[in-house]
Amino acid sequence: MARTDHYNDPDAPEATSIVVAVTAFVQDEQGRLLMIRRTDNGLYSIPGGAQDVGETIGRTVVREVEEETGLDVEPTGVIGVYSDPAHVIAYTDGEVRQEFSICFRARLLGGELRTSDESSEVHWVTRDDLADLTIHPSIRLRIEHGFSTRTGPYFAT
Repeated sequence: MARTDHYNDPDAPEATSIVVAVTAFVQDEQGRLLMIRRTDNGLYSIPGGAQDVGETIGRTVVREVEEETGLDVEPTGVIGVYSDPAHVIAYTDGEVRQEFSICFRARLLGGELRTSDESSEVHWVTRDDLADLTIHPSIRLRIEHGFSTRTGPYFAT
């Protein structure tokens, strides 16, 4: 299912739902960031997705990173909560979601890097190389906050 992200777009459709979602900020030993290229919109992103019923939010982080990248992680903290009503995501099935995502910092435990149905590319990216990637502004904000040395979570709008 394809998606279109609308951000500060006066012509965007109205949101019809809010779904709890996560993103994961994962770095390797060299400080490179784990990035995927999403199959649903072609943009680069940190791994993430929606929480399933009956699942803890920490388990959602672990599952989404493993599904999209093949890597095993452990959530270690919250970077921020992102719930901007000016960011809506329209899916081809007619659903239009208001953004609601909790971004977690996660520690790499192991696994084998691979793509999936949700990720056409999976890479470790240096901070300098991020400028060359097409990344949605809401994900760039999470990445900026992830690299920040500020303590405590961001409550971004």
